[in-house]
Amino acid sequence: MNESRGGLALGAGAYLCWGLFPLYWPLLDPAGSLEALAHRVVWSVLFVAVLLTVTHRWGAFRAIWSDKRRVAALGVASVVIAINWGVFIYGVTHDHVIETSLGYFINPLVTVLLGVFVLKETLRRAQWVAVGIGALAVVILTVDYGRLPYISLTVAFSFATYGFLKKKAQLGAVEALGAETLILTPVALAYLIGLQVSGDLAFGHEGWSNGLLLAGTGVITAIPLLMFGGAATRLSLTTLGLLQYLGPILQFIFGLLVFDEEMSSARWMGFVLVWIALVIFTVDAVTGRRKVCVEVAQEVAPA
Repeated sequence: MNESRGGLALGAGAYLCWGLFPLYWPLLDPAGSLEALAHRVVWSVLFVAVLLTVTHRWGAFRAIWSDKRRVAALGVASVVIAINWGVFIYGVTHDHVIETSLGYFINPLVTVLLGVFVLKETLRRAQWVAVGIGALAVVILTVDYGRLPYISLTVAFSFATYGFLKKKAQLGAVEALGAETLILTPVALAYLIGLQVSGDLAFGHEGWSNGLLLAGTGVITAIPLLMFGGAATRLSLTTLGLLQYLGPILQFIFGLLVFDEEMSSARWMGFVLVWIALVIFTVDAVTGRRKVCVEVAQEVAPA
């Protein structure tokens, strides 16, 4: 029971941290989105190096590079997560917090579609209904925005793809983050050096508080991942699946109440449809897992 409570606290803490992210990134101004992204990569790899040293896991980290397929998967994953981070940072610093939150709301539906088209999985009727309602919501939002909700779609598809690639790599959170950011570090450093040469670098030129906040991007990236890793070993997938909505719910509330972003009637309709789709999807997932558990219990029960 104590372990379950601890897992719940860790899981809730991780998703609450991710939900609070829209409040952090605007504080990095005047650093632009790309500079913030580059700092996130560089400071994350440094922070992970400290964690690997403290936890004595350098051996496991070095072993990663002996598997070419795993390295290839991590290479693609690093590019995908860089896109996800970059678009998220751009969204929350350019008055698109609500649209960004939508990306994480529809992410489970996109993950299901990846399972259909990539893994050739078969969806149950309720899952198809949820995906159809979600697609209708995207159409309504596209008409309202006068464009595709590209921030939401990029966030959703990049994060779903990242999750798929991470599952194939099968690595611990710290080792995976270290490998991904290490792969991206040369590009990030080159970009920061270019900004310095051109005189556009914010870091070191906008006061100590700005410098600390930029350096803190590594800590705020790693801490929720560590908390999530601890929760994943203690909680069921059903509980983790329910907790994942904490992040976008907080982001939506911040966009609405803190950043005062506009929500037209059509946008409310689109979001409500997405939420209905998620309720259907979640109820079906919970029911499906319970049926599997009952069937397994019946199979292993003594005659």
